Amino acid sequence: MATLTQEMATTEEKSSIRTYLPRIIIVLVLLVGGYFGYQAYQHGKHYESTDNAQIEGNSAPVLARVAGYVTAVNVDDYATVKRGQQLITIDPQEYDVALAQAEADYQQSLADLQNARADLQTAQANARNVAQNARVAQSNAQVQAARRDKSRQDLQRDQNLYKEQSLTKKQLEDSQNNAEVQNRQYNANVEQITLAKTSQGVAQAGIAKAEANIQKIQAVLKLKQATIDNAKLKVGYAHIAAPIAGKIGRKNVVPGQYVQPGQNLFTIVADSTFWIVANFKETQLEKMQVGQEVDVKLDAYPDLDIKGRVSSLSEATGARFALLPADNASGNFVKITQRVPVRIEILNSEKYKNQLRAGLSVDAEVRVVN
Repeated sequence: MATLTQEMATTEEKSSIRTYLPRIIIVLVLLVGGYFGYQAYQHGKHYESTDNAQIEGNSAPVLARVAGYVTAVNVDDYATVKRGQQLITIDPQEYDVALAQAEADYQQSLADLQNARADLQTAQANARNVAQNARVAQSNAQVQAARRDKSRQDLQRDQNLYKEQSLTKKQLEDSQNNAEVQNRQYNANVEQITLAKTSQGVAQAGIAKAEANIQKIQAVLKLKQATIDNAKLKVGYAHIAAPIAGKIGRKNVVPGQYVQPGQNLFTIVADSTFWIVANFKETQLEKMQVGQEVDVKLDAYPDLDIKGRVSSLSEATGARFALLPADNASGNFVKITQRVPVRIEILNSEKYKNQLRAGLSVDAEVRVVN
């Protein structure tokens, strides 16, 4: 009888457990779900998150600036390079010859300039001599004018004396001859003055011509100096160096390849500066401000805890920067939630230098309420 009673009690206990256990499990699930739902609600009140984000970095294309055959490639794919490091050499012989020719032309023009300056000095010396001769001719003319005037006075006096029978005819003829000689000598001196003035004009024209020739040669020298500078640039362009420090991608050039100006040989990505561009929905921007803290998770390194800070918000939505922006005035309007790019500064980015890569996908959570 006791055994039967115990069995009945056991059966009732099992029946009770089967009855209440599902209810208990449902209650526990609801409690756990409610807890996590509350946590998610509280988290959503304090954070705005997006997985539409990626790491960005500065990059610089390495371009050929002159045409020619590549003679050396001093870097491998995905190698780390320093700024100014020699990367590629293009055959510079053609540009060396052009530089030598330009320098030879410059030296020839320099010699022409020296000759032109010597011609100017000669013309200036000739002008000084002509001016001296003009002054001498003027002085001689002044002296001769005095002699001419005296001879005329003497002739007038002798003519009066001859009329008074106080002078012989021969003496009068001598006075006449002397006056005629002095007058002719004066006229000759006047002609010398005229010739000297003409010579002065010719000398000044020679000086002006020499000066113009010097200016012309100096202008030619400037052009030839520019040609030399251009040739030196091309010689320098034949030796391509890294414009920035960083890591290169896959190179698109091999020795022996002919390259053209502007051809992209490869790209260098700076490994010292990275940031994040996260595209948040416009409905998430109400409380977002510059300076707010950001929790960052990399898809490639999910266990890496990275902190950031909002550094700026774009002044336009991403659609505005599209190649073909949407035209809402077309009549077929469908409202779509727009996204706004937000730039996030990575704190202590040097610490994660080996993990950060431009283009990696990111989950970003901005703490909008403290």
